[in-house]
Amino acid sequence: MTTARTATPSTARAINDRLALNLLLEQGPLTATELRDLTGLSRPTVADLLDRLQRTGLVAVVGERGEQRRGPNARLYALVANRAHLAAFDVRSGGVSLVVADLAGRTLAAADVPVGDGGSPDTAGRIVRTLLDTARGAGVERLHTVAVGAPGLVDPATGRLHSTGALPAWHAELLTALRELPGTEVILENEVNLAGRAEYRIGAARDRDTFVLMWLGHSVGAAVILDGRLRRGFSGGTGEICFLPVPGTVGLPSAASCEGGFHGLVGSAAICDLARTHRLPADPSGDAAAAEAAVRAALDALADGGPGGPFLDALAERIAVGAAGVCVVLDPGCVVLGGEIGRAGGAELAGRVERRLAELSPLRTEVRAGTAGGGAVLAGAVLTAGDAVRRDLFGEP
Repeated sequence: MTTARTATPSTARAINDRLALNLLLEQGPLTATELRDLTGLSRPTVADLLDRLQRTGLVAVVGERGEQRRGPNARLYALVANRAHLAAFDVRSGGVSLVVADLAGRTLAAADVPVGDGGSPDTAGRIVRTLLDTARGAGVERLHTVAVGAPGLVDPATGRLHSTGALPAWHAELLTALRELPGTEVILENEVNLAGRAEYRIGAARDRDTFVLMWLGHSVGAAVILDGRLRRGFSGGTGEICFLPVPGTVGLPSAASCEGGFHGLVGSAAICDLARTHRLPADPSGDAAAAEAAVRAALDALADGGPGGPFLDALAERIAVGAAGVCVVLDPGCVVLGGEIGRAGGAELAGRVERRLAELSPLRTEVRAGTAGGGAVLAGAVLTAGDAVRRDLFGEP
């Protein structure tokens, strides 16, 4: 016969503290009465936890609720957002974007650091100096956690970055330089996985515990969320669908190149070529910005019966082929189109992909346009860093 275990008083206090802190984080300032109503805790318990959290510097009185009677219960309690600070990076081959934020995830400052011609021996140092100068300009002297989104495979066991293509050397050098910052935790994550977290927490998949984000930009990748958990796979390679063998390419992919894979159908250069065959303008650079502009031009051409419709149908056909391969394996029920191409195509492209996917797969799958925006990687990095800070300060598991 087993006996039920009950929480010790210290464990119960920690659980109640986390509950109150997360409510203050999500909803903003609250009165003691509102905290009691939201948590179901007793008046003495709420009073005790508020006193305890004020002594630790995590909560402070910020005013009073005007519509209530004056007195202790009318005081407004808020999370002390400057109790800790964090930073987030979106690392690309041509440079980085970074933000400095407070504990509540509010952006305090931001900066972009362009990097040309593969970088220089001082590129990593220059980026770190920019980070520190940006933080100091916002009154931040210490960063608790920095989350970095970068292309490539992040080994779940070692946290090391491994490239599936030709990434510049300064990517690894930047991580080394950041990890030398005293007292700062550095979290490395694949950039598409971070965008998937943003869509899950604040974007198009907020009502879904299972979905796949297809990132359509210079190349193509995916973030897989199953039962509310980001899945990385054995080597961190879950979602490397640029290597997915599909019909319609010039050959097959190899361990060293994704040109013969799904990338060859929906990479930015392929989309620009497709646009030109439909008499739509496409910059010869063939980069993500050029493909995004081509998709927007196609949407503009829909109004007057131009070539926009046939181009979008052809693009949707290509995307649906890869999505079908993902869906028959994972059955996610929902695919979100993100990246520059998904963002540009919006609901119009998503609807066409959904209709074509329904013809290719017996599994019912909704296709949505991503709503986390062009800063989805940074948004996901801020969320990831914030989670890490709260685990430390709030004692979350």
